[in-house]
Amino acid sequence: MNPKRIVLRFSPAVVDKPIIYRLARDFDLVFNILKASITPQKEGTLVMELSGERYQEGLDFLRNQGVAVQPLSEEIVRNEEKCTMCGACTVFCPTGALYMERPSMVVRFNEDDCVVCQLCTRACPVRAMEARF
Repeated sequence: MNPKRIVLRFSPAVVDKPIIYRLARDFDLVFNILKASITPQKEGTLVMELSGERYQEGLDFLRNQGVAVQPLSEEIVRNEEKCTMCGACTVFCPTGALYMERPSMVVRFNEDDCVVCQLCTRACPVRAMEARF
C-alpha cells in the first residue's frame, strides 16, 4: 500500500499523549513524519505519510482520540516559465526537495521530498513556486 500524506492537528489536551506510537504498535502502521510543530499554546500540527493494512482503523483511532485528520490537499508546483533559476528557494527548503544541480546551476525540484511547508513560495522573488489546493 502506498503511503498517504495526511495532516494531524492536536489540541493541548492530547499533544503529550503517545498517539503516533500507538498507531505503529496497535495498528501496525508505518509512518514517516515530514513536518511537526507545537505552538506555545501546546497545539500540535503533524504532516506525515502513513501506510498499512489497517490504515482506516488507525484514522478512526486518531479521531476518537480528539485528533483532527485531513488529507494533505495542497502541493507545491514550480512554474517553469517564471523560474529564473536564481536558487533563492533552495536556501530555504528544509528537505532538499529544491536543490541546485551542479555544475549546470539548474534548480531541480523533487516533489516526492516536498512537505508543503511553503517556505519556497515566500522566498521566490519571481513567484515561480506556487501552492495549489
